[in-house]
Parts: sequence; structure tokens; C-alpha cells
Amino acid sequence: MAALTHRAVFVIRETDYEALIARHATSGQARFFLESRGQKLEDVVERHERFHAVLSRARASVPGEWRQALVGRADLDRFLFAADDVVVAVGQDGLVANVAKYLGAQPVIGVNPAPDLYDGILVRVAVERLGQVLTASVNGAAQVERRTMVKAVLDHGETLFALNEIFVGHRSHQSARYRVEAAGEAEDQSSSGLIVASGTGVTGWARSIAEATHLAVPLGTEEAAVGYWVREPFPSVASGTRLRAGKLTDAGLLVTSRMNDGGVVFADGIEQDFLAFEWGRQVRISPADRTLNLAIG
Repeated sequence: MAALTHRAVFVIRETDYEALIARHATSGQARFFLESRGQKLEDVVERHERFHAVLSRARASVPGEWRQALVGRADLDRFLFAADDVVVAVGQDGLVANVAKYLGAQPVIGVNPAPDLYDGILVRVAVERLGQVLTASVNGAAQVERRTMVKAVLDHGETLFALNEIFVGHRSHQSARYRVEAAGEAEDQSSSGLIVASGTGVTGWARSIAEATHLAVPLGTEEAAVGYWVREPFPSVASGTRLRAGKLTDAGLLVTSRMNDGGVVFADGIEQDFLAFEWGRQVRISPADRTLNLAIG
């Protein structure tokens, strides 16, 4: 039997135009909705067509003997990735984070379809270079960043992985009650929740918290460590504010829920994909034992 060829798996999310059509059923109704609010459908259509033009060019650059697959962000949890796949995320940086937790050692290539709109911290490969990077990624010749990820393990074994951060708190972001333990210290807290972020994640949600609290935790993207930040801790006779931020290595952070209902643990901002975190449950959050292998050149 002939050996299977490599497969390029393209990961995308729906465009703003596609979301409008799904919501309003027709282009005419979408136009009416926007124009009644002083906006133009043509701007949305132009971005939609531009994206699909880049996607077509990206798919055309795949070596002819390779197989291809296309998967939307909403279907990632049902898609079966193979060990020898090369994953190509075409879109914003967040798309790389969305797919990372479903992968093992597969290389990921990020293609930025609109450099004038998206920062491109993780989607750094121009579509013109994609064919070369695809070939290099399977020949061991690609430049690869092995970015540290975050792992959350609940006491009954359920596990979540994140490229940016893990959130622990109440699903409504109201006051969350829990006990936190790190580096031999422990404290009961009441806060808006806490996040544990990687070196990649410190440029996002963690950065806004760090700037607001003036509690910076320096982290390298490939450093085998993560940082934690507590959001708006409230001091009371039963809760403290001493353990507000810090760097974590192997032992990580142990959190014990003191919430009767509404407690959740979720990854990379995907609130609907959560683990329930009721009273007495525990979760340990630490650097993951696998990385995102980001092929950049």
C-alpha cells in the first residue's frame, strides 16, 4: 500500500459578511441593517472577498502531491488532526490560539490575510512564502518557535490546554470565591477571577491586567514558566489580597473552589467551552508538557 502524503489543514473562521448573512438571511436584508445604522455593506464585502482571495492563493501553494482539508473554528473540537498534518491558520492571531489546544507536535503556520488590519504576531507568514514554509516544515528545515502553553488539570482528570491563558472564576465574571496556593503560600480570595498566562498570553488579557495593577511578570514565549494575575481581589475578614501575581514553574498554581454554582475554568477566551468548577473542586494550573510549534520561516 502506498504511503499517505502529507496533509495541509487550513483553519479559518467565518468572515463578517458570512456572519451577517447567517443572521439576516439575504444580502439585501444585511444591507438594510447596516445602512440604517450609517454603515456600508460594500466595506464588509470587500474584506470578505479579500480574505477568500488570500485563502485561494494559500491553497494553491500547497505541493501538488499533498492532501488538503478545510476546517472552521467552530468545528475544531470535532475535527480529527493526524500526527503528520501541517496546520495553516489563515486569519487573525487568535485563530492560532484557538487551534493550538487541539494539537500535539504538528507544525502550525500562520498566514495574515490583511496585514493592514491584523497585528500578525502569530500569523507572520506572507501567502507568497507559504509554499516554501510548508515544504520546509516537513523536511526539518523550517525555523520554529516552540511556544510554551498552559495546562489546567482538574482533580478528576479533565484537562484543558491554552496558548494564551486559563481563566478561573465565575461564569458571569461576578465575585468568585476560592482558595489559591502557590510556592508554599495559601490564601482565601474573593475576586473577579484569576488568569494564568503563557509568554504568548502576556501580550493580551494578562497585559491589560498587569498595566492596570502595575504587577508585571516577565515571561519569554519559549520559557518553561507561566504567570498568574488576580483580577480585582477584595479584602475582607475572610479574604486576602496578598497573592495577586507571580511566576509559576513545575508546581504551578492550585485553586480550590468555594463557589456553590457558576464556577468555571476555560481557555483562551472560549467561554462556552468550559469545565465546571463547583465547591470543593480543585484545579492545578502549570506550564504544559507540550508546546505550540509555530513555523515562521
